[in-house]
Amino acid sequence: MRRTPSDASAQAVGGAAAARTSIGAVWLSLALTLVIQVLASLVVFTPPVLAPAAQADIGVAASSVGIVTSVVYAAAAFAALLSGDLIGRHGPIRVSQYSLALCGAGIALIAVGHPVFILAGALVIGLGYGPVTPASSAILADRAPARLRALIFSLKQTGVPIGGALAGALVPGLIIVLGWQGAAFVIGAASLVVLLAVQPWRGEVDRGSRAPDQSATHGLVGPLALALRHTRLREMALASFTYSGMQMCLGTFLVVFLHDRAGLSVPAAGAALSTAMLAGVVGRIFWGVLADNWIAPRRLLGVLGICMSMCAVLVAFVDVSWPLPAVLVLCAAYGATAVGWNGVYLSEVARVVPPDQAAAATGGSLAMTYSGVVALPLLFWAILATTGRYPAAFGAVAALTAWRAAFFMRRI
Repeated sequence: MRRTPSDASAQAVGGAAAARTSIGAVWLSLALTLVIQVLASLVVFTPPVLAPAAQADIGVAASSVGIVTSVVYAAAAFAALLSGDLIGRHGPIRVSQYSLALCGAGIALIAVGHPVFILAGALVIGLGYGPVTPASSAILADRAPARLRALIFSLKQTGVPIGGALAGALVPGLIIVLGWQGAAFVIGAASLVVLLAVQPWRGEVDRGSRAPDQSATHGLVGPLALALRHTRLREMALASFTYSGMQMCLGTFLVVFLHDRAGLSVPAAGAALSTAMLAGVVGRIFWGVLADNWIAPRRLLGVLGICMSMCAVLVAFVDVSWPLPAVLVLCAAYGATAVGWNGVYLSEVARVVPPDQAAAATGGSLAMTYSGVVALPLLFWAILATTGRYPAAFGAVAALTAWRAAFFMRRI
């Protein structure tokens, strides 16, 4: 059974706690949270891949998909703040099932093809996506052994880049066979399949999860106040504002940029996105091992922030003269850093609070994280719309990210 000095007083004793931290419970919980994260992320990353094929039918430029992304994460920030209360009432797996249902419904609304339905679909997807990570943190915080905490959270968070990689690899093929609207409906149906697939384990996991501390999870204000009044949580939340914005600028604009400015076909640009996301999978695992064994998580987060900023600047100068292998190598480095940081971050959030506050702390921190996902793609889009220059847009986001990364490099 896991014990640390910071949360020993909050640990339950006896058989129930031992069951929660058994090896079988750890890996079952990890498997369930991972597959849910994969499907929710697949839905979120699908609209940017659909955009180049859909723009003629919709009558809106593909680069405007940044607005869709911002709506998704604005709704996700709101839903994340409410997730502690929802998880306390219904259990983390049941809340995850609700999330998958909303994600599936949202991508189906986008498939209608009218701008109003697209924005409504983005809103519904965001409401579904917001509680996914707090629910998984509520499950894993009470089960992950302290010596493997960063690795287990990083493994779970590989679901985000895996979902992105699947979007880049599968959606272009589905577009060729079914059209962009048919591809969207298939992704929505996949969410419902996973919703049903996790049902046999819902009772076991939800009954075994520690009830959240209601004083920390109440309403919209409680989780955000928890994140902002705690010094370490506040520092990480502010950094995650820029890191997450950088990550979503990669996921939102990479395919469009490589297709429009670097002359790659949609399948080739999708392959570049898949490469970045798969590198993010490897990065999340590798950085988790480093954080558990060799490098302090705070310092590692600073190094990753500086590296992702450098990669963003280099990506902005890719053009038709670049050979595809060089583009893929750069995208891999970009993905390993800009997509790979989340597991270390979330493990630190869960580490510095008692397990019964993990869902609330994660929800409050993610409100800042998702706010960055809203703000920075909008900033990117606004700079691009004003100047027409991708280097200016990538450079602005890189400067903000490097600024916050520098805070992690200070001695404390």
